[in-house]
Amino acid sequence: MKIGIEGQRLYRKKKHGMDMVALELIKNLQLIDKENDYVVFVKPDEDNACIPQAPNFKIVELSGGPYPTWEQFALPHAARQEGCDVLHCTSNTGPIFSKVPLITILHDIIYLESVSIFKKAGTWYQKIGNLYRRWIVPLVVRKSKRVVTVSNFEKERIKNFLKLDNLVAIYNGVGEHFRKIDDTEILNSAKEKYNLPDNFLFFLGNTDPKKNTPNVLKAFADFNRDSAIKYKLVMLDYEENALQKILNDIGCPDMRKDIHLTGYVVNTDLPAIINQCKVFLYPSLRESFGIPILEGMACGVPVITSNTSSMPEIAGDAAYIVNPKNSDEIVQGIKSILADNKLRTKLIESGLERAKNFSWKAMAENNLKLYKEVVEEINTEDKTK
Repeated sequence: MKIGIEGQRLYRKKKHGMDMVALELIKNLQLIDKENDYVVFVKPDEDNACIPQAPNFKIVELSGGPYPTWEQFALPHAARQEGCDVLHCTSNTGPIFSKVPLITILHDIIYLESVSIFKKAGTWYQKIGNLYRRWIVPLVVRKSKRVVTVSNFEKERIKNFLKLDNLVAIYNGVGEHFRKIDDTEILNSAKEKYNLPDNFLFFLGNTDPKKNTPNVLKAFADFNRDSAIKYKLVMLDYEENALQKILNDIGCPDMRKDIHLTGYVVNTDLPAIINQCKVFLYPSLRESFGIPILEGMACGVPVITSNTSSMPEIAGDAAYIVNPKNSDEIVQGIKSILADNKLRTKLIESGLERAKNFSWKAMAENNLKLYKEVVEEINTEDKTK
């Protein structure tokens, strides 16, 4: 069996979301499958070869212009030339006219649910990308042998919206490097490298509207205003002008001094930052899974997340659940966790246990079962023709 895996963005230095999922899939397939052959197709825009070598894994670097032409022309042509039995597309889209049978991951369909993406907040890059997906995705999923998503919540959303019956839900995992760290040298090194404050809350957000940044910032401002102990809010790679605009919009322009931007953080450094926060804030408006919820739990910190979409499914009873649209509930969550040691301890202990239920190895094993099932199905169809 020869499996093609689309990894268009894996050579990027700044990896996010879907890129990390694809990379974990590849790494864990290398650990569990020494029998079948794999071809990983990447776009060599940046010199950041990050995929480990393995005897049964071939890395094919494909040029081919911008993302749409690479995906629609270069990728399916290369997959056919390599003799792949199936092509696993990992980034919410895929080639429409692929001669190689497809397995397509739909992490979410938020971009399909929005009535008008151009009236929504977000960068123009995000809007153009969503416009492309709105055109491509309904065509691709109907040509795919299987459509994989990452939670039962998202599976039902996709089923109802696109009227599909070839759906499979496979949970994401949490990296083993996300763990409780007791080594003060590691913690101090991260603190110095990213200039971390002593007392801080951690918010993993970006400019995507679903991350709920305005409500989180308003909640932090309201909390800090009344708190006897003043805290900082640590955020990662956020654009300065975008941040200041939000602060102006919520009527808190002077709060900038209480926010610490670290700049881009490599994934391996993230656990040492999370370990040092007092509360991990993740009250997103909409998630298909919510990997950061598990990352916070695995690091032994209390997590605040939302009562919407997939987040209750992933968090279980191991997080403090709020209505993300109500900033007062976020404030109350922060206050409760910091004031109630019993609650804090309960969330930490249950979070550590909850995170153990999700692993990248299990995700890779479930995908491998799916490959075998689809290839067997294809072979059976060929015999009956």
